[in-house]
Amino acid sequence: GIEFIDSYVFNKVENIRFNSTVGRYVGYTEHGVKNAEAWNKGPQLGQEQAELERVCKPNAALHYR
Repeated sequence: GIEFIDSYVFNKVENIRFNSTVGRYVGYTEHGVKNAEAWNKGPQLGQEQAELERVCKPNAALHYR
């Protein structure tokens, strides 16, 4: 399978990451954990999942054909 990772970095520190294998946001700093909790309950989660379907899966199918 494919894995889609979308990382949010500030000052060279990864604060939060969406990982399609996990299926949700994970925070890596105090601020990132708070954002992950909010983003997992809001429209951001659906937007990441839509990107996976819209961009990643069709391009992966082309690449691995």
